Amino acid sequence: MSSRKPESDLPAQAFRQHDHGECARSLMDAAQDLCAERGLRLTPVREKVLELLLKSHAPLGAYAILSELVDSGFRAQPPVAYRALEFLVENGLAHRIEKINAFVACNQPRDGHSPVFMICNDCQQVAETSAKTQSSTLERTARAIGFDIQHTVVEAQGVCAQCRERMPP
Repeated sequence: MSSRKPESDLPAQAFRQHDHGECARSLMDAAQDLCAERGLRLTPVREKVLELLLKSHAPLGAYAILSELVDSGFRAQPPVAYRALEFLVENGLAHRIEKINAFVACNQPRDGHSPVFMICNDCQQVAETSAKTQSSTLERTARAIGFDIQHTVVEAQGVCAQCRERMPP
């Protein structure tokens, strides 16, 4: 089991200067460790899809992933990409960004968390962080009215610091 803590444990890593190669390697190691621990099979196509999601912090749509799979020698059938994405999402290794119908690798695969996604409208990078304080407030409110929250998605769109600096005054 990998003892390294991924750099991406820092909130909103996508918008910070970091060694993305190390970020991606750490998250792939964590995914492989989790699959081994849980008795899950990280097939070659699932691993390739995760690798594609780890290339950058930009979200990828299913058809972009399919195109990349074809370029890498995998079968050119949409179910191949969708089944791999479904596996990754169901097992907490990737997330679906609802607003733009695209996918990103999870940067906290060991944590049971309610992710918050910050999506830059300019560069399209997505930063994932956890909504611990928000979710606890939401959970208290839900409990107060007898509502059982089963799934929460928070997606914020805006402009990251780097893109804001490039904008004309």
